[in-house]
Amino acid sequence: MRSIVAASLLLLNASAFAQAQTAPFDMSGERPPGASVAPRLTPPTPPAAAAPVPVTPPVSVAPAPAPHATPAPASAPAPVAPPITVSPQALQPAATDTAPAQHPESVRRYVVPFSKLGLNGEYDRRSWSVYLTPEQAASQASFTFAYQNAIVVAPEASALTVYLNNRPIGQQRVGSPDGPSAVTFKVPPGLLQPGANVVSFEAAQRHRTDCSIQSTYELWSNIDPAGTYLSFAGSDAAEPASADAIRAIGVDGAGKTEFDIVVPALEQPGTTKPLLRLAQGLSVLSSMPNQIFAFSTASLPAGGAGRLSVLVGTASELRPLFPGLPPGAESAALAAFVTDPRSGSPVLLISGPSWQAVSSAIDTIVSPTDRSADSRRDVLTTERWSAPNAPLVFSDTNIALSQLGVKTTEFSGRRLRTSFNIAVPADFYANAYGEAKVLLDAAYTDNVLPGSHIDIYVNDNIASTVPITTTTGGILRHLPIRVTMRHFKPGLNTVAIEAILMTKDDAACAPGATAGASPRFALFDTSELHMPDFARVGQRPNLAAMAGTAYPYGRATEPTPLFIDRVDTDTLSAAATLLGQMAIMAGHPIPVETVASPNTIGDRDAIFIGSISQMPTTALSQTNIATASQASWRPVTDAQTGVVDTGTAFEEWNSKVSGGVLRSRMTAFREWLWRNFDISRSSLQFVPGAEQIFTPPNTASLLVAQGSSPAGAGSWTVVAAPSAKDLREGVEVLTSQLNWPQISGHITTYSSKTGKIEAVPVTRFDFVPSTPWSIANYRLIAANWLSTNILSYASLLVVFVLLIGVTTSKMLRNLGRSK
Repeated sequence: MRSIVAASLLLLNASAFAQAQTAPFDMSGERPPGASVAPRLTPPTPPAAAAPVPVTPPVSVAPAPAPHATPAPASAPAPVAPPITVSPQALQPAATDTAPAQHPESVRRYVVPFSKLGLNGEYDRRSWSVYLTPEQAASQASFTFAYQNAIVVAPEASALTVYLNNRPIGQQRVGSPDGPSAVTFKVPPGLLQPGANVVSFEAAQRHRTDCSIQSTYELWSNIDPAGTYLSFAGSDAAEPASADAIRAIGVDGAGKTEFDIVVPALEQPGTTKPLLRLAQGLSVLSSMPNQIFAFSTASLPAGGAGRLSVLVGTASELRPLFPGLPPGAESAALAAFVTDPRSGSPVLLISGPSWQAVSSAIDTIVSPTDRSADSRRDVLTTERWSAPNAPLVFSDTNIALSQLGVKTTEFSGRRLRTSFNIAVPADFYANAYGEAKVLLDAAYTDNVLPGSHIDIYVNDNIASTVPITTTTGGILRHLPIRVTMRHFKPGLNTVAIEAILMTKDDAACAPGATAGASPRFALFDTSELHMPDFARVGQRPNLAAMAGTAYPYGRATEPTPLFIDRVDTDTLSAAATLLGQMAIMAGHPIPVETVASPNTIGDRDAIFIGSISQMPTTALSQTNIATASQASWRPVTDAQTGVVDTGTAFEEWNSKVSGGVLRSRMTAFREWLWRNFDISRSSLQFVPGAEQIFTPPNTASLLVAQGSSPAGAGSWTVVAAPSAKDLREGVEVLTSQLNWPQISGHITTYSSKTGKIEAVPVTRFDFVPSTPWSIANYRLIAANWLSTNILSYASLLVVFVLLIGVTTSKMLRNLGRSK
């Protein structure tokens, strides 16, 4: 009998042990669409009153520890809250404002401020902040995200980790190649706070079978913005309380933010200035990356995630649209949140007995964002799409990477890439001679082979490469890596450090080698970026400075003249969207005053916005835009036939005529000189040439151009399109976070048909003094200018050599004994 019982117990233990093992890796073909792709994870904890499982960093990836995280002590492993997985069939498509089924009264806040979010390579980390109201921070919350990954990602060695306020709340094995899957983590109580909360996604990914460097570019996990959100229990989290509701407007399922401003007296004289001030104030308060403004005179639009309706007007103007107007609006200025009785959505109501009172109510909202133009900012506000904020560097500075959001990382893969943001002022002028330094603290093992290297990128352009030549490993302590500053631009700049690592094990690529359990490289957050003193002088024209810091309008002490051809919903919406984006870059609203004619502007800085046919010819001439384009610029439609693209036709004829092959070879030679020696046709001249007259092609639907005022003392910026509709749509696209940094040169065009943004570089510009006179600064300015115009430099060098020779000859004649 005892032998039978013992045998039974042995069989039960063996069965339990077999069920506890992870299923072997399946190398059979892809699973059919619709099949469940939820990874095998610990079952979710049932909802109970018990305290949540604590989560303490770092988090390790099963079965191998995450190569990018510092190992936790073996005696205290970091427990991770088990996720709730949903199969692809249960994942609802695109964004809706419907609350999750498990919480019928919950409030949903989308958190991804991008239209697309991809985590690429073997290691990637993205961080940004989400602003929460006190009611939302105090509510019970859960975090849901939907993702899909490349089929080549090995699930047993890859993981996605979600952090809130730098604390991991859960980890998910990457195993959803056939379709999107949703995962939900409980947010520990007390973790969220009123105000800014940092959300971080971290990906550690390995290839299934390949160990090459090239294979790391095939690894990706895409986070679906429409399926990524915070859920708050209870309806109190949706109630607007104060101006915090403006900061907490958030985004919709596509990463956009929209302010719908309803103004019954939109075309009434005197309303444009306060309305544009309101738009800029709302922009600075929210600081969202992809926000647009939509003006209308009709009824309130439907509310939704990432949208805020604003009613502006006198009490008599608003009463037909909003019968429940508070009685106080009849006697005094009023700015308050009310609830739309038809939809239940919050509405920002701005009213008063007169438009003067309405302007006062607008000031109560906008005035907290005002800042003196003379005060210097320490950071560029970027945390809503890239945390932390980018520090502004004005002179010789050392900044530790830990202050720029870079974490100490231990890495066992083949390609490590991490990036951070840095900002320089609008009068930055060191693109031809300046050099920054990355003082690198890193280490690598003796497994890393010669031929590996560390690359530094600036704005996705390679700036420096350091080869690894030793075979015994090494520790790098503040290794200076010179970084050319030719790719820096005014405003925000992204610097990336990429380590390309090769080992003998990768060449063999034995089974299981892609997991890479032991770290081979470490990057320490004690590394520093050293920015030297650089030349500081403003340049006119310079659209990159306008896009970077709203220069020169952000520094104006007087209201900037603004010419709008007509005050309709499309044109005013485009002007508000453009000025709102510029206000975010400037860090404060830009005071403007509307003008009816360029004759009243004089030589002040000014902005012109409208359709090309209504644009003053003086403004077009000053920005080198052909005045004939007022009649000829019409966008190409699908119905048009016989329209020939000039660029394509020129290339075809260039290959047909005699000498076309020779010219193409000369062009290739010039490109080789520019790529390897930074020598271009513009640099092989004594002085910069004159700007050419620009005729916008019919494929373009929007242009932004900048030039000098008639007397040369101010900057005039023209934003024009063939029609008001094209103007509004083009500005909405151009001001998005993805496209705004592409504005540069003295003319930038956008084509809605091709989606391309093209810039015409500056040929000749004027210097605009921006700092007190100093010999050191003028020396740096001269060094950069001569580095750009090398023939002038060579000529001056010859002249100085001749002067030295003549002077020396005269001195020698007067010395010694003469016969």
